[in-house]
Amino acid sequence: MADQAISLSKYNQDWPRMFQVEKLRLAPLLCPWIEGGIEHVGSTAVVGMVAKPIIDIMVGVKSLVVSKEAIQVLTQHGYCYYPYKADVMHWFCKPTPEFRTHHLHLVPFNSLLWQERISFREKLRASSVLRAEYCALKQALVQEYKDDREQYTQQKWPFIKRVLGC
Repeated sequence: MADQAISLSKYNQDWPRMFQVEKLRLAPLLCPWIEGGIEHVGSTAVVGMVAKPIIDIMVGVKSLVVSKEAIQVLTQHGYCYYPYKADVMHWFCKPTPEFRTHHLHLVPFNSLLWQERISFREKLRASSVLRAEYCALKQALVQEYKDDREQYTQQKWPFIKRVLGC
């Protein structure tokens, strides 16, 4: 999968609307597999956060095995599938790997990954101190790992673990 260079944007008030539009589009497509709802996660879901301007959407599913059929449905509707972290989710992006506006994660509802993402989002929403700390970390990391998305993501993990109390 080709990676585009990482760039961060100031919070955009259109991000919640962009999530809602996509949620309404996805709900009927994924109806047979949804359990636990469709959530806006990641930094675009937190007012005031700097973020890669990519809407992260997490869909709770019954299981990865049961929801495997959703891969074909989503690829027929503009999503690109990649077996990234395939042991814990089905991962998609759109419109292309080189230019992404959305990431879609089908995650078993109430799994550890589901709970961590919801908890982290809620902690950031509730604390301006955590938001400021996370913004500063992300801005420093993007300077160092602008062309290495995987390292950029990995280097955020110690902060995330600390916030989650792991």
